Amino acid sequence: MLRPAIALFERIPQDLIALIARIAGGTVFLRSGLLKLDGWADGTTLALFREEYRLPFLPPEIAALAATSAELLLPPLLIAGLLTRFAALALLGMTLVIQLFVYPNAFDTHGVWAVCLLFLMKYGAGGVSLDHIAAKLAR
Repeated sequence: MLRPAIALFERIPQDLIALIARIAGGTVFLRSGLLKLDGWADGTTLALFREEYRLPFLPPEIAALAATSAELLLPPLLIAGLLTRFAALALLGMTLVIQLFVYPNAFDTHGVWAVCLLFLMKYGAGGVSLDHIAAKLAR
């Protein structure tokens, strides 16, 4: 009785899962980066790193610049499927820092991000990606 449903589930294309993981994961970080960029002008980004995030190993000015830069540079790579595994690795590192040092009670959210990023690290960007096109051209 369950076999037809399971067989149907098994037919979900991995390329579709990878595409959704890239878009969903990338969008979360890109939106955050755009908000941080917007907050540079009025000082809210620096205030956020000084007063709320308080990373124990980086001065707020460096942490704010690094996080903003990463959130603006890595998500477009992820969404386009270019250097996907490495962009996912860097964003997973960022997720771990956020989970461990900034919002340790938000594992439900960070866990979802981590699953998307781990999937992309293991399986790659999928067939609808610049990585796939580059691999074809390299042959």
